[in-house]
Amino acid sequence: MNTNNQPIFRLEEGINNTHLQYFHQHGIIQFKNFLDKHTLAHIHTEVAQVQDFLLRNQVQKVNGIPLKFGTDINGAPLIQRIAFASHFSNALRELLKDQRLQSLIALLGPYSGRIGENEKDGLVINHYVNTAASQFKQLGWHTDSPRDLFLGSRILPMLNVGIHLDDCPLDNGGLRVLPGTHEQGLFKLLFRKKYFIDNNPDKKEVGFDIEAGDLTVHDGRLWHRVQQSPYTGEKSRRRVMYIPIITGDYQPKTANSPTPFYHKLAQFKQHLYGGKPQWANVTAHGDKLAEVNTPSL
Repeated sequence: MNTNNQPIFRLEEGINNTHLQYFHQHGIIQFKNFLDKHTLAHIHTEVAQVQDFLLRNQVQKVNGIPLKFGTDINGAPLIQRIAFASHFSNALRELLKDQRLQSLIALLGPYSGRIGENEKDGLVINHYVNTAASQFKQLGWHTDSPRDLFLGSRILPMLNVGIHLDDCPLDNGGLRVLPGTHEQGLFKLLFRKKYFIDNNPDKKEVGFDIEAGDLTVHDGRLWHRVQQSPYTGEKSRRRVMYIPIITGDYQPKTANSPTPFYHKLAQFKQHLYGGKPQWANVTAHGDKLAEVNTPSL
């Protein structure tokens, strides 16, 4: 697997044997043009409406998961990480029913699986942009597995599906992975890197040339990070929607769900370095707010 010579896959009729073989070897796969330009424009509008709704209603948490706040390039308030976003948009909820997304469950084999719309952090919208007040410019090395330990369960396979809403060529930062590390032992899964602290490039890492509308899938046990854009302002903007595909017992989150410990640590760090916005002081009930009338795809 080479950064500059990756095969081009398309998810036209769902997962096939070629996709399965490639994913099982590398733990990551990229599909081109999952969303066409018309659908992509509609999703951009939906994402903006979800953010406006949350800001207008002074929401700080959704189902126990804190939102991350920052400032956009024009000085306007910006939510840089939204959890359970499909609870606030009929269009995003319908997107999760796309049969092509459902077909990705096969990548979990031999485990059965499901799209975790109401579990983990649900449909997450990450919004990276470099401004003086940005709290979310990069994400250090990590795997997605230890959260199971924090929640008191054993580590189970999972998939993290990314739908990319902006162009992000390799030289603009973005996703970096260590291919094949999804098959590492438990010790390396837990201690190969310093979780979220280590942002250093790895000589074995692979990056991606991503276009708006592309889709990536990585095994949750794979070491990965998000590299900061070398640019500031609009050129640094990268928006990605992440969807968990999970196995094991059904464990939905509700408005009464506690905030996981690892999110409390992140909140403490944000408080130290930037504090929280004045509008972020109300806890939302995700199920109730999902009743907002939004357009459907």
